[in-house]
Amino acid sequence: MKLLRFGEKGKEKPGVIDRNGIVRDISSLVPDFSPETISLSLLDKLSKANLSALPEAPKNGRIGAPVSRVGHFIAIGLNYADHAAETGAPIPKEPIIFSKAPNVLNGPNDDVLLPKGSVKGDWEVELAVVIGKRCDYVEEKDALAHVFGYALCNDVSEREYQVERGGQWMKGKSAPTFGPLGPWLVTADEMDNPQNLDMFLDLNGRRMQTGNTGTMIFPVAGIIAYLSRFMVLDPGDVITTGTPPGVGMGMKPPLYLKNGDVMHLGIKGLGEQTQKVVAR
Repeated sequence: MKLLRFGEKGKEKPGVIDRNGIVRDISSLVPDFSPETISLSLLDKLSKANLSALPEAPKNGRIGAPVSRVGHFIAIGLNYADHAAETGAPIPKEPIIFSKAPNVLNGPNDDVLLPKGSVKGDWEVELAVVIGKRCDYVEEKDALAHVFGYALCNDVSEREYQVERGGQWMKGKSAPTFGPLGPWLVTADEMDNPQNLDMFLDLNGRRMQTGNTGTMIFPVAGIIAYLSRFMVLDPGDVITTGTPPGVGMGMKPPLYLKNGDVMHLGIKGLGEQTQKVVAR
């Protein structure tokens, strides 16, 4: 299934795309996709529902992030060897973990706001995972059974804040709107292999990133198992799993986001996003 949330910001309703491509309002079945409602049993409930009997969502309306909020928004740094190389960093021996603030969540086509004084805004197309079952010391062979679904993410960054201002990476990853997610959440039962997905990102119509999740250093299952050694992952938590090469920081000379830029990105089977960059 492809799950989504539609409507004005702050007033979104949960929906599902039926087999005819029609978005159905499923708020009569679940109030929202949130940490309180996301579970593997919800997937079972929705799979048995008569979706064609549910009302259609308004056409051509706004699509929000596919989850209303998160507890953890965890990111994996330098998880593609060629991306590590372009930044001049060594290939990590263990996953590099950092957090994005939970309120970075943004609709897939909403504006991305550069913080006041930002000079090194950057883009990162990534595969995101939404947890559906509590993870506490999960084995890698069992990890994917804890996934609720997969989504496209743009891990927007401010590199000066991240690299040059001291402290943790979170500083450059947590501005409001720095976590566009969606348009859909593709449920785990429809994902045969998360390690074979083509991905891309264009800036102002120019191809910047081209990659495939098969070149990850640490695969999705390994990331979930690894994280579960250090923290408990709860339903609704989001993990975004790293980006392929082609980010602005790695170019010679570097290229950074400015007011009016347009980012367009996608992952095969997970849809596409388009964001206009707006300086605050």
